[in-house]
Amino acid sequence: MADISIIVPSFNNTDFNHRFTDHSLNLMKALFLSLTLGCLVIGCQPESATIELFNGTDLAGWHVDVPEMDSVATVRNPFVVRDGNLVSLGTPQGHLITDAIYSNYRLEITYRFVGEPGNCGVLVHASTPRALYKMFPQSIEAQMMHENAGDFWVIVEDIEVPDMIARRGPQEEWGITEGKRRRIVNLTDGSESPLGEWNTMTIEAVKDEIKVWVNGDLVNHGFGSTAQEGQIAVQAEGSEVEFSSLLLTPITAITD
Repeated sequence: MADISIIVPSFNNTDFNHRFTDHSLNLMKALFLSLTLGCLVIGCQPESATIELFNGTDLAGWHVDVPEMDSVATVRNPFVVRDGNLVSLGTPQGHLITDAIYSNYRLEITYRFVGEPGNCGVLVHASTPRALYKMFPQSIEAQMMHENAGDFWVIVEDIEVPDMIARRGPQEEWGITEGKRRRIVNLTDGSESPLGEWNTMTIEAVKDEIKVWVNGDLVNHGFGSTAQEGQIAVQAEGSEVEFSSLLLTPITAITD
């Protein structure tokens, strides 16, 4: 940050002696300096401050939506904190969803499959809960499934990519609800780390664009998204996955 100079007006005690004591003048100076510093601090807060969505200790700022927990009192919560990591145990299936709604951001996620490879994902622009199969919130998923990381799955929302027919299948079969072609295949193979090692997935969502990288490789880029804001969700979808960090930074443009 550039150096900031604070100018405090001087007061001539002789000129003001008939109105103020020295004590009063000192109080006025202190008050003026306090107000000035306060304005500077408020005005200089960075607009792009990174937010830790996961605090490393508990699930503050998130809520769990697991349909089985509605009717089975003894069912476990599939989302826990273990050794400073957020863990999706995989079952019972459901979602861990942010309380807050976000738009125009970069989301950086560090994750790994702990044991057997399998399925998981991060949902962006999430809104109506249980909108698909009475399980998935309305959203767009950035897939983390082993060897498919970076696929888009549209969930009662939609998005476009180049080469749509090649990457989504016959157009007459496209759709955003049960039984339709909702998968849009990613652009690369081999971007994931070996099983058990950490991966980084970066998702940028600005206006109607979504761009996804896995370990630095661009794996998907969509536009024309039907949603431009919403909650962020992590899935429990069959396999145990650890997340060491989920960092969100406000941005104003997608990275070229």
